[in-house]
Amino acid sequence: MSLLAISDLHVEVRENRDALSALWPESDGDWLIVAGDVADAVDDVEWALGTLAERFARVIWVPGNHELWTRPDDPCGLRGEARYTHLVERCRSVGVITPEDPFPTWHGPAGPLVVAPLFVLYDYSFGSDLGSTKRESISRAREAGVLCSDELLLFPDPHVSIDDWCRARLGYTRARLEEATRGGERAVLVNHFPLVRELTRPLFFPEFAQWCGTVATADWHRRFNAVAAVFGHLHIPRTTVHDGVPFHEVSLGYPRQWRRRSPRPPPARDVLLPTSGEPAALSSGGRWRRLPSNRRSRASSSPVSTRSSTG
Repeated sequence: MSLLAISDLHVEVRENRDALSALWPESDGDWLIVAGDVADAVDDVEWALGTLAERFARVIWVPGNHELWTRPDDPCGLRGEARYTHLVERCRSVGVITPEDPFPTWHGPAGPLVVAPLFVLYDYSFGSDLGSTKRESISRAREAGVLCSDELLLFPDPHVSIDDWCRARLGYTRARLEEATRGGERAVLVNHFPLVRELTRPLFFPEFAQWCGTVATADWHRRFNAVAAVFGHLHIPRTTVHDGVPFHEVSLGYPRQWRRRSPRPPPARDVLLPTSGEPAALSSGGRWRRLPSNRRSRASSSPVSTRSSTG
């Protein structure tokens, strides 16, 4: 049994949709975590997760920003919380666990572990310098030619803003985690957005960090007894260790990105494998290779090098 994870499948892209056909478990007991950005369209999300749920013993999903987008030509048309609730219902209809369901317990190797799918958004605090405001932070990003498509496509209805929605989700999620770990239970934390600001340092454009998380989650890996944290969004797959806890960025990303690392799409990551504190990246065969020291700089280690960043 393995606890596997992948994110940012973006199956609306043909090459990634084809890659899904190669995503299979190695044993009948394998679980799969899908850490957001499955697709932009609700029907594609249901198709992809339903396909995976037929293969894996259990599939656990958290939403990314792309699932929450409402494009002008979107046949669903729902926005904000209504769209998220609709996605949860569609996931449940194909047997997929969501952030609104009871947290499952992993009883495989290294278990028992509470696997906690979280839906925590961002509040722009990753991009705010001391004393700066959200408006100033976004203004600096515009001046640098960087703007997340969320500003045009992700609606917070009925909340006033995305950061207001984030605050509501923080309170709800914190209470659920406190309940799930109050007896000292160990946990695997799963969120589309990174929980720690430091994880955004490899971004080619640091201005994009403000759309990547919230400083309110900075201590959650310690506070809630995490043995691992899983996330995506950055399209920079690697593992780093913070306070003794491995953080796995497990994104597939777009073909132009994953082809830089391998001619084939990388496999899902086993998030319970032992790891050191050194940054690591996946080789094409799914085994770990150590990154040379000259590839650990912010610019050279990041495949995110376009000003039209979408996350």
